[in-house]
Amino acid sequence: MDRAISPLDGRYRDQLAALGIWFSESALMRARCRVELRYLLALNETRLFPRLSADEKRRIHMASAQFTDGDFRELKAIETRINHDVKAVELFLKEKLDLRYGQMVHFGLTSEDVTNLAWSGLFQDYVLKAYLPLLDRLLHRLADLAAQWQHIPFPAHTHGQPASPTTAGKEVAVFLWRLLRQREKLSKFRFRGKLNGATGNLSAMIAAFPEYNWLTFSREFVASLDLEPNPVTTQVEDHDAWAELFNLVRAVNNIVLDLDRDFWLYISRSYFVQLRDEEQVGSSTMPHKVNPINFENSEGNIKLANALLRVLSDELCQSRLQRDLSDSTVTRNVGVAMAHSHLALQQTLRGLGKLELDAPRCLEELRAHPELLAEAYQTILRVEGLDDPYDLLRRGTQGRKVGRQVLQALVGKLPISDGARARLQQLDVPGYTGAAGQLVELVLDEAERVIPPEEQERF
Repeated sequence: MDRAISPLDGRYRDQLAALGIWFSESALMRARCRVELRYLLALNETRLFPRLSADEKRRIHMASAQFTDGDFRELKAIETRINHDVKAVELFLKEKLDLRYGQMVHFGLTSEDVTNLAWSGLFQDYVLKAYLPLLDRLLHRLADLAAQWQHIPFPAHTHGQPASPTTAGKEVAVFLWRLLRQREKLSKFRFRGKLNGATGNLSAMIAAFPEYNWLTFSREFVASLDLEPNPVTTQVEDHDAWAELFNLVRAVNNIVLDLDRDFWLYISRSYFVQLRDEEQVGSSTMPHKVNPINFENSEGNIKLANALLRVLSDELCQSRLQRDLSDSTVTRNVGVAMAHSHLALQQTLRGLGKLELDAPRCLEELRAHPELLAEAYQTILRVEGLDDPYDLLRRGTQGRKVGRQVLQALVGKLPISDGARARLQQLDVPGYTGAAGQLVELVLDEAERVIPPEEQERF
């Protein structure tokens, strides 16, 4: 029987189980151990302590590479006994490694030194190995659709009302263009980390070895973890970088949310047909229904994710004086926020994979609204120097469904050049898409530049 409290660990477990590598309790404990073990090896290079033997270094490397379920249970048993998670890591490693000079473990550190580096490493690994590849899959799909529909006329709406037409590819390209900007920011993003003791001054280390350059050691150690050193902090790393990441993810989410809602509306207007699954049921009472459930699911998960990401961005950048513990329990919910975001992108991808453009339906709608050419008419007449052609067209078309003959009658006797009259006669609504095709090409070129080269063949 499934007794999971969160649907992330219940209903959606199969889709999100892999995220436990980065956001579970065991992942955090494993990451803390690895930070401590890397720190031991770095301390050994200072030559301030008796040198580690070859066998001791082998045990350290083995402990770093092989963190088992049994290790996790043992570590948690220690934590249960002493009621401190990072101290439990220290005691666990001292016992497991059995070093000749065991006091090297956790030397001069405060718990936050270990924890901030562990979390930042986990977040960075998730972004590089899971989040960006998923976002790239979405970008590839949008690029494919933009190219496929690049020149197909498509109804546009402003304020919910018919507006100058576009192409289906251009409408997709708008979302692709926006997401590419965020993808580029994410690809350049660097997490920060600190290692500087109880109040950020390296005091314990300097007290023990006053002649050693601990500032340089700290900076080089943090950099060795592929993090940007943050040398000036309180007891806690300020987490400003975390907030920057969460806000980037929120920006991606908001773009995807905009896409979800637009495609939901396009489906409701029958511009797109959803491919049906032979076994899928759309309603318990209406057999005909094929619902846009993936876009709806994505929308709901984005709202949850963004609410959590907003709290995380605000809360984790604040700490009373040197430290309070409210950030610890809040940080443990980063995985919840990111999992809702992850699920949302997965659902949007599934929704896009079910769509087929109904080009004849789009043409039918465009041809039913010749008044959409009023913009083109009044603009051409402006070039001809007529007095207030906008008002002429407004009085003849505003709020009305007019035929092509009405437009022709409005300008039939106007003193305009033969060239202008010919252009007006040649205009048709499906062809009035301006530079839409060229704009799609521009976006596709940018996609080839931004998305990793090994994925280029996918579009």
